[in-house]
Amino acid sequence: MSAAGPDAYSSFPAYPFRRPPELDGRGGHVPVAIAGGGPVGLTLALALARHGVKSVVIEPRHRVSFGSRAICLSRRSLEHWERIGVAEAALAKGLAWTGGVSFWREHEVFRLAMPHDADQKHPPMINLQQNWQEQILVDAALARPEIDLRWHSEIVGLDASGDGARLRVKTPEGEHGLAADWLVACDGARSFARQSLGLALEGTSYEGRYLIADIALKSNHPTERRCWFDPPSNPGSTVLMHRQPDDIWRIDYQLGDDEDAEAELAPERVKSRIEAHLAMIGEMAPWRLIWSSLYKAHCLTLPRYAHGRVLFAGDAAHLVPIFGVRGLNSGIDDAANLAWKLAAVLAGTGPPGLLDSYSSERVFAAHENIAQARMSTLFMTPPSAGHALMREAALSLAVRHDFARPLVNPRQTTAIAFPDSPLSTPDRDRWLNGPPPGATLPNGPVTLRRGNQAKPGHLLDAIGLRPVLYWFADTGPPPRAPLPFDLVPIGGSTGPGLSLEDHAGRVRSLLDAAPGAAYLVRPDGHVAARFRRPEGAEVAAALRRLYGRGTA
Repeated sequence: MSAAGPDAYSSFPAYPFRRPPELDGRGGHVPVAIAGGGPVGLTLALALARHGVKSVVIEPRHRVSFGSRAICLSRRSLEHWERIGVAEAALAKGLAWTGGVSFWREHEVFRLAMPHDADQKHPPMINLQQNWQEQILVDAALARPEIDLRWHSEIVGLDASGDGARLRVKTPEGEHGLAADWLVACDGARSFARQSLGLALEGTSYEGRYLIADIALKSNHPTERRCWFDPPSNPGSTVLMHRQPDDIWRIDYQLGDDEDAEAELAPERVKSRIEAHLAMIGEMAPWRLIWSSLYKAHCLTLPRYAHGRVLFAGDAAHLVPIFGVRGLNSGIDDAANLAWKLAAVLAGTGPPGLLDSYSSERVFAAHENIAQARMSTLFMTPPSAGHALMREAALSLAVRHDFARPLVNPRQTTAIAFPDSPLSTPDRDRWLNGPPPGATLPNGPVTLRRGNQAKPGHLLDAIGLRPVLYWFADTGPPPRAPLPFDLVPIGGSTGPGLSLEDHAGRVRSLLDAAPGAAYLVRPDGHVAARFRRPEGAEVAAALRRLYGRGTA
């Protein structure tokens, strides 16, 4: 890694070491310990805090990361972040985009257009450097009394053989012990927790290498994904370019198999490559290199994410290539999936076995992400002469033939459904459309009404800490069940609580719903069950299954 010129990220604060009570013989036990204060660990801590769950976040650094690293946040991630109160700051700082363009040599070969319409609350993607993501999350975490964020702290010992996890933590003032009911390892690709348990990621690593760099450049080019295959500026290479906040641009370019990576990291060599590319695309303004690093594509995952009282999330659990921006976004999905389940287990609402569904669902998601990312990786970084020949053929055909252009599609990340989730109740009624159990709920526009107060909003705004039963209210009594859930009528109110109005009928169409129908939705936005006319016993059975308390 290298940095050059004035530090464009110098405004990020450094945090002092705060002496923990364990060093003075106090404390020593927490409900949840989180290894790693990156985006995934902090998202999890904030999501748990919403449920009133206290956590200690253990982070060896003393400030947020340097450099852009993971830059693209998906609509799904923004929906998760809205529930923990940080989406507004991310949207205010980030740059929204909906598409992009791919080139082969001097020819345009593909136009990317991600699904987006006026009904959507959030853009399909925003660009926001990981250091800004982390700072927004840190600011939110420091404002929550449930979160103890400990900088300058490193886990150096782990014993997970008993009913909990016992940690040894190294600090500038000595080591101390810490016992947790649960440890969630969000400590990255080189996870100490994973190594301590003797676990190994499984899958494939690719030989192709990319050099990634942040540069300061004032440009009027719009925010979009741009990709060049075999550009005249870097023959034989693939180059990606993204606009980021604060006039910072991210450039990724592929290194050849015969090129020495360390030599290519030399600032003058990086500048030469980037200068050639900027000249090719007509960017003549002065620019400055800020940061650079190397990247290698991996398609790896643990076979299970739950090992006794130790749970794995983010890069500690899986490594996914950057192509399609699934790495960070899948980690945020991990945190959202895990938080409500871990909170339910700690509260006694769900049994410990509920966390097995976290593992099965998110391992399934990792395999889905890896399958999509692998196809993108084989195209972006052909591992053999045969793959390179097929890519060359597809690109040359795409210059003039529409049928070949989808082959160049970068396959951006999308929300993943769980068709076989153990928490879902299979359909018993006939549905022509709408999200089935295991899918994510679409976020259609509604009016939010509470008593005499009304304001415009979206369907997912009604999701709180508990499962939600969206009920297209009719004249019958509202469904009831003994396990906790929130009843949200659509098109009618049963009292002073929240209800929704679907004036345009958009939500009714999205959900293929008629009066009396209902959708039971989990706190992470996945559909658990749907009913044409729900009875109390049906809802109760589906809730038992949702909470991991048996089949419906």
